[in-house]
Amino acid sequence: MKKFLYFLVQCTWGLGQTIIGFVYFLANIRRPHKMYRCAIETRWNWHGGLSLGPFIFTPSTDGDFYDGVCVHEYGHTFQSLLLGPLYAIVGVISCTWGSLIHPRLQKKKNVPYTACFVEYWASAWGEKITGEKAVW
Repeated sequence: MKKFLYFLVQCTWGLGQTIIGFVYFLANIRRPHKMYRCAIETRWNWHGGLSLGPFIFTPSTDGDFYDGVCVHEYGHTFQSLLLGPLYAIVGVISCTWGSLIHPRLQKKKNVPYTACFVEYWASAWGEKITGEKAVW
């Protein structure tokens, strides 16, 4: 029942990000996929992760880093459930932080990835929901 409600909300309230996530899923259709709790996880060739609706994309590595990225990205799926169409704001902040701001701050001041509130929020929710440790 939980999975049904999860997908129902992602495909209605979170429809925008779910459609974009499905496009990314199709673009990576030859990559390995599996269910990660309620989300559809795809392993891709990027170092980082991405979460769009019920779709999470994780690095193709194994071990603690991979496990932690799954937890973090799963936390983003709950932001999507809560915020619905407003999740686009989280997406813009997250992408800007992860690709432009954090790499520069990391080099100069060793700032953690979770210094950005949306990333901290995703890790905190992922850890609370899964009982596992997020990488960031």
